[in-house]
Amino acid sequence: MSQQRVAVRCPSCSPGAETVHEVLNRGGGVTVRCSECGHVHKTTIEEETTVERRVVVSQDGESMESTVEVPPEERLVVGDEFLVETDEAILTARVTSLEGPDGARSDGADATDVETVWARAVGNVTVNLTLHPKEGTHDESRSVRIQVPGDESFVIGRTHEYGGEEFSVERILVREDATDYERLDFDFEGDSVLAKDIKRLYARDEDAQARAWSGW
Repeated sequence: MSQQRVAVRCPSCSPGAETVHEVLNRGGGVTVRCSECGHVHKTTIEEETTVERRVVVSQDGESMESTVEVPPEERLVVGDEFLVETDEAILTARVTSLEGPDGARSDGADATDVETVWARAVGNVTVNLTLHPKEGTHDESRSVRIQVPGDESFVIGRTHEYGGEEFSVERILVREDATDYERLDFDFEGDSVLAKDIKRLYARDEDAQARAWSGW
């Protein structure tokens, strides 16, 4: 097994700055060896403490419950993404709300003030897609749901193919928990939004005519 490595000051070659050390022995104080000069000495290593917090992750209308370990002083904020292990899988999740011991919800809080982290799975997501034909009225529009990787980009004016659908994106509504967007409604040519940030996508159905002919 490889030796644990820690960053501490070396009294021989680097008393004023931390260098990488190998941990040799933890009995009777921690014995370490400097990787720079090979000096062996004893030191004190502060063990990082964490607190366990309940996590509820939603995915396609279902909820999964788990826990995460976080430093007590860490600031949790809506929009943060993290890995969480559930009974079903290891998921990438995004914080959507933080609940305190009194049941009050907030957009940001220190881990010590949080009892439950509410989150949404964003590794693979379902995009709500409204399609309307090239010709005709919006009364002929139809709604479908497509499964895509959360980091897939959808671009206004570009044609995409997913789930047996071919469509050209015309408008994208962004989720309220998304970050780094200047607005929540995009319809300019070239605008792009990640799938995990999409609330609803409006597009022109490029296969509408083919489906109409197949019905004859």
